[in-house]
Parts: sequence; structure tokens; C-alpha cells
Amino acid sequence: MIQAPDLPGWAAFLVGLLVLSGAVMTLIGSLGLLRLKSFYERVHPPTLGSTLGMGLIVASSIICFSVLRSRISVHEILIALFLTFTTPVAFMLLARAALYREREEQRMRTPQDEPDKPA
Repeated sequence: MIQAPDLPGWAAFLVGLLVLSGAVMTLIGSLGLLRLKSFYERVHPPTLGSTLGMGLIVASSIICFSVLRSRISVHEILIALFLTFTTPVAFMLLARAALYREREEQRMRTPQDEPDKPA
């Protein structure tokens, strides 16, 4: 059963605009994977793009189901909270694992690896 015909015109326009904006933001973040060179540069844009894109898509879902049910729909807020908290954590874990691997292979020297110079 499709409920889209029951959605008022203003809500359908707003939902469509938010979904399209969220998809574009996610696409822009994903294009960072192609454009940037190093692993550390590549991890950052998809994290930001997916978080902002997810926020816009969740906002459109809240508007759509709130209008259709004539009450505020809050289930999507839980989805947004879980994704907002887990995406940066996954980013940090990936970056730390890559940094650890490079240190173990001694391919990269970090400022912490440099001995302190006497003053």
C-alpha cells in the first residue's frame, strides 16, 4: 500500500527536497574517496558526508511520517543518534589502526616518535 498520495503537496515537496539534498551530500562525501590521495585524507570526507546526508534524510523521514500519522514520529531520532555516534567512532578506530600499522612497519615517523631536543 503506497501512502504517498495521502501526503500534502507542501510536505511532499519538502520531503523530496530533503531526500535529494541528503543524497547529494552523501555523494559529495563519497567523491572524496576518489579525489584524495592518502588514507588519512580519504577517511574524513565520507564520514562528514554520510553524517550530514543521514541527518537530512532522517529529517525528511520525520516530516513524512509525522504528516501521515498526524503525530510526531520520533523513531527516526534513535536512528540518527546511533549513526551520529557510531560513524565518528568507526572513523577514529580506522585511523588509529592505520597509524598503529604504519608505526609497526616503521614507514612513518610521527612527532611523538621524535626525541625531545634539549633546551
